[in-house]
Formats: sequence, structure tokens, C-alpha cells
Amino acid sequence: MYGRGRMSSSRLVVRDFAQIREASIAFRDLTVLVGAQGTGKSLVLQWLKAAIDGKYIVETLIDAGQAVSRKTLIDLIFGVGRGSAWRDGASEVSFEGKDISPATIEKRGDNVERLFFIPAHRSSLISNGWATPFQRLTPETPVVARLFSQNLFDRFNAREGSKLFPLDRILKKVYRELIHEAVFHGGTIGVEQTDQLSKRLRLRFEGTEETSLPFMTWTAGQREFTPLLLGMYHLLLPRSKQKDDNIEWVVIEEPEMGLHPHAVTVVMLLVLDLLWRGYRVVLSTHSPIVVTAVWALQRLAEHGASYQLVCDAFSVPTPHRRSLKPVAAAALTKKFATYALQYEGDRTTAIDISSLDPGAEDDAVSGWGGLAGFSTRFGEAVREAANAAPGRAA
Repeated sequence: MYGRGRMSSSRLVVRDFAQIREASIAFRDLTVLVGAQGTGKSLVLQWLKAAIDGKYIVETLIDAGQAVSRKTLIDLIFGVGRGSAWRDGASEVSFEGKDISPATIEKRGDNVERLFFIPAHRSSLISNGWATPFQRLTPETPVVARLFSQNLFDRFNAREGSKLFPLDRILKKVYRELIHEAVFHGGTIGVEQTDQLSKRLRLRFEGTEETSLPFMTWTAGQREFTPLLLGMYHLLLPRSKQKDDNIEWVVIEEPEMGLHPHAVTVVMLLVLDLLWRGYRVVLSTHSPIVVTAVWALQRLAEHGASYQLVCDAFSVPTPHRRSLKPVAAAALTKKFATYALQYEGDRTTAIDISSLDPGAEDDAVSGWGGLAGFSTRFGEAVREAANAAPGRAA
């Protein structure tokens, strides 16, 4: 269904937690969650992390000196204040048919991270050009953000941190060129010594007059894209190795944050690379471009399209298409799912809109969970005005 990839799925069910009445999500190779702010997309994805990496999370919290108990665990995972959202006897979570609760999270998975989570608002984890380590972020910050910030901190401190973009050994030439064109425009990213005691992230432009810019002077898109790209480095291993042996899942929240549509398309091309490598990817988004890309891949697969048409859809320059044949061809074999979290009264429910059929009678499906509906309304308003304009024939 909706692609020709693996037939099995992993289902997560969340009932009666915070604003979520019920969310039942069957994850495929690529799964996309849409919905307005406050519908619970991030809570669903954090439950997925807890369901897969519960033991790893608990051990990390204990190592950081956190007071972990059944009473405190929900606050420590989801951020202080969320503990009251779990109601014994009412709240229910299960993954692949197994119940998950504050009493069982520590038994989920092993002491190795299997799901890599790139959170929204990732640029806020970089303060004064430097990532914040796990222990310096308070429990008010969800654990997925604390873990990702530690990953950035480790990368900044690594020997290769002096040059973070472009990295020839990780990024294919086509990706480097597309990222330059869409985001950095010839600039390079690295960690530089700013004084005798400090190192900071800088964006450097070389030319007639060399310029080195501190993080807070970058554009919003550059600040949001950089930690996203550095997170991708954790997954896009050097060419001698296709995939991390431990990591099976990748979650990216709002990959479009701060980005021009051109840059969003580049990010989605990197997502296709993750799929080709064998990761299962989950996105949450407010971007019609992300959902349009999924819709296009589904339709191309249905029509038996060639990999060249995938390259066309993602604006891959002709000289690079041959090198991306494995990635583009693999995208046509994958399975896709799209879910919309929508309010019904004062609580939200997840609706399967995976067909993305614009002719469907269900507005949630035809309107792509609301992402396409607003553009349609604008067009209808303009047509109505044009039809009612003075002098127009009846």
C-alpha cells in the first residue's frame, strides 16, 4: 500500500495523554505526521523514542544525576509539567502490541540508542555559538532535545569540528552543491578559536574581503539548517559504510523550519538518502512541500516511473543524476504513511490520510490534513471576486 517497500509496520498507540484522545500510528519506511500547533505530534514522537530507547534514556538520566523514579520519569522524558498528563488507569501507550508505562519504560530496548531524534527548535540548543551539553539543560527541556544537544556538543568538540561544512567524505558532491546554492551560498561552517579561551561556531566567506560571522548573525534558515545537517552527519556515514549498525529509526521534527522551499526540497533529498541507507524515517511537518514530495513519490511509484523522474521532481542537476540513481530508484520501492492529528472537541485524534487523494470525500485526506486546504480557499476567494467583478458577463 502506497509504495512497494517492506510489508511489516510497527504500530504505536497513545490514548488519553495530555491533549491526545487517541493516536494509532502504523509506521512505514517514511511516515509523516501533520497537524496544527498543539495537536500532539511531538508527544507522539517522544513516546516512540521512549518505546524504542526506554532503557537507554533511563540510564542516561541516571548517569546525569537525575532523580529517576516512576513518579518523575514522565516529567524527565517529556519536560517538567508533563507528569500530570499521565493518569493511571486511563492513559495507555503500546508499541508493537506491548504496553508502555512509567513502570515499564526502563525495560524497553537496551543500553544502545536505536532511534536518533532531531528535535524542532534545534537552533535554541546552540548558545553563543556553542552547543549545550546534556547535564546543563534542565529537566524542563524534553530528553530528546537534551540528547540531541549532547550530540552537537560532542561534534563541536571532536577533532574534525574545525570544519563542519562542506565535508567531502560524508556528503556527495551533488548535496554539497545544492546546500551551497540553497542555504550557505559559498560559505563554510566550522569551529574557530575566537580568543585564548573560547571556540565558537562560525560561518566564513572568502573572497576579496574575508568575513567570519558568529552564529547569531546568520539568517534564521542557516541557524536552523546547520544543527539539522550536523544531526544528519550522525547518519550519513563515510562512503565505506552505508548505515550505522545500531540506529534503525530517525525522527526529524519540522525539517522546514526557517527554510526557503528550495532548501526544504534539498532536505527531503537527504531524507531519501536516509531511506536508501535502510533507516526508517519519521517526520512531523507544517510544510505542504514535504507532503507534496510524499504524494509525488507515491504517484511516481504507482506509474512505474524511472529514477530520472525522481531526480526531476527534486531538481537534481543533470550531471549528478547518474550518481543519485541508487537513492532515487530506492525511493520508488518504499512504503509511505501520512497521519493528521486533528482536534475533535477539546482532544485530538490521529487520522490516516496516507492516500493523499485530492479527490477524496474526506476533507482530511483531500486537504492533506489542512495543509492544502488554505491554498484552495485563497484560490476560491480570488475566483469569486473575479466572477463578481463589474463588467464581467453573467
